[in-house]
Amino acid sequence: MTTITAEPRTTITIDPREAVARTHPRATPVDTLRQTLVMAWRATKKMRRNPEQFFDVTLQPILFTVMFAYVFGGAISGNVKSYLPLMIPGILAQTVLTCCMATGVQLREDMDKGVFDRFKSLPMARIAPLAGPMVADLIRYAIASTLTFTMGIAIGYRPGGGVLGVAGAILLAIFTGWSLAWVFTFFGTIARSAQSVQGMSMMILFPLTFLSNAFVPIDTLPGPLKAFVKVNPVSHLVSADRDLANHAHLSAQVGWTLVACLVVIAIFAPLSVRSYKRHL
Repeated sequence: MTTITAEPRTTITIDPREAVARTHPRATPVDTLRQTLVMAWRATKKMRRNPEQFFDVTLQPILFTVMFAYVFGGAISGNVKSYLPLMIPGILAQTVLTCCMATGVQLREDMDKGVFDRFKSLPMARIAPLAGPMVADLIRYAIASTLTFTMGIAIGYRPGGGVLGVAGAILLAIFTGWSLAWVFTFFGTIARSAQSVQGMSMMILFPLTFLSNAFVPIDTLPGPLKAFVKVNPVSHLVSADRDLANHAHLSAQVGWTLVACLVVIAIFAPLSVRSYKRHL
């Protein structure tokens, strides 16, 4: 007679987070950069297949430049030509900041369609799906900025800063738009729909843009409003662009604008990634 003794069954417990970590190794900085560029290429392909995404960056600069110049030029500066050095940098700031609002809207649309369900199963850096479209949007900012100055020159604007001054103003506006896009990216990760992202973004952009020195001199404003306009980050951007485009002068306003951009990135880039991870 043979006796068989069964060995006790052992239970192995695996932490789900450890299992995910094994299948999603931590990406190196080089991997993160490469994956971000891949996502940027994906975003540019979407742009080519959806030309309507360029309507705001092509039509808005032309319409706003002509409209503001001929409606407010005579009332504020006496004539259109005298108003253009004040207005064109303001239109540049408004156009770029308005364009960056689309970043959060399109992100929310992708998340609602389930595209990010595919991304979360891939061994990629979590910031890549967020930063990639923002890199691609630099093309949109560049188009909007170039058209703003082109339209201004067509109606009589002559930037005293020359080519270098105009290029500096455009680059500063693009970097500011890219940094502010992180705010709208964060909205895209917490909002329930693309429409709500757009609504929240407009509630922030419109007061910041119109309660600034973009279209009227600060001296013409009442006291409390003047105090707000002076500390408004958009006012620093507009003043910096005027110094660059009109005088090729690298003023302190340029430095304050860059500091504000870095602060926004330092706050909202980690918040966006953290909020995005909560949806995984």
